[in-house]
Amino acid sequence: MTERLSAIVLAAGQGSRMRSTLPKPLHRICGRPMVLHVIDALAELDVDRVVVVVGHEADHVIKSVTELAPGGLEVTFAVQAEQRGTGDAVSVALGAFDDIADLDDDDVVVLPGDTPLLTSSSLAALVAAHREREAGVTLLTAEIDDPTGYGRVVRARDGRVASVVEHADANEEERSISEVNTSIYCFRRSLLAPALRRLAPTNAQGELYLTDVVGVLFDAGYATHALILDDPSEAAGVNDRAQLAGAESVMRGRINQRWLARGVTMWDPAQTYVDASVDLAPDVVLLPGSILRGSCRVGEGAHVGPYALLDDTVVGERASVGTVTADRAEVGADAIVASFSTLLPGAVVPAGARIGPGSVVER
Repeated sequence: MTERLSAIVLAAGQGSRMRSTLPKPLHRICGRPMVLHVIDALAELDVDRVVVVVGHEADHVIKSVTELAPGGLEVTFAVQAEQRGTGDAVSVALGAFDDIADLDDDDVVVLPGDTPLLTSSSLAALVAAHREREAGVTLLTAEIDDPTGYGRVVRARDGRVASVVEHADANEEERSISEVNTSIYCFRRSLLAPALRRLAPTNAQGELYLTDVVGVLFDAGYATHALILDDPSEAAGVNDRAQLAGAESVMRGRINQRWLARGVTMWDPAQTYVDASVDLAPDVVLLPGSILRGSCRVGEGAHVGPYALLDDTVVGERASVGTVTADRAEVGADAIVASFSTLLPGAVVPAGARIGPGSVVER
């Protein structure tokens, strides 16, 4: 019988430190809600089902995720009506698996919805390590210089993970540990529900901690292991606007490097802004200050910028668009749109046309 893999994404929090009416999971990074970046990474794995746990503004989050989730991926939702901790959130999510038999070789990845920089390769490595060791749980961990605020990974003499102790509950010796929990796990699903039933809110927060499942499984004699991330920044959570901006910078760098590797020229990648959903053909040239947002598509050999601002706009092959603002417009092949022009929503510049400086093109 082949091993199956499912996933639980925890996205029920309000995110009060964002100082926003928008639910935290829906704050955008490179034009895409952060929780969708997490789901995108999962989509690269052979995942049967993704359950997203929602709570604050649940209907809003469900609508956005449903509309934007990768095609072909089964995404369902579980509502955590009362915020009683990560252990409770996972218990709620497991209800969505009632139609699947509990199999010993059925695994489930659990991860937070506010880690948009996590890569599919790191998730794949976590699952591979978990299955190679036939573990009950495998944690993705990181070693950092300043672990203040993070849960510490306490290892037994044989190297297994004995427990995870949250910072607020840790003693002086435990706080000296530099290996921290990233809140990203792979569990054997048949063990997870029984372990969750043994949790109690005996901690500083008065919540049911998912981390306590590690100790439950260790005490029961199951293999409890950890995989240390090569790049700790992958697991960085986004809890405020400063962290949002930091994640945006890292993600934008990744996007630009990917397009450079595919044959796109950027005169200054540090000043070129391309959303995750943009599509660029080979030999496109992006001049400094250009911003391409939404579902822009740029054809082979086209030149854009400098300081162009394009939203959901199509630029045809070999076209040239200068310092132009365009919103839901279309520029035909070999057309030239001179600088300081504006293409209003629905505007179409025919193939081979010449639009002079400072022009306004309407629908």
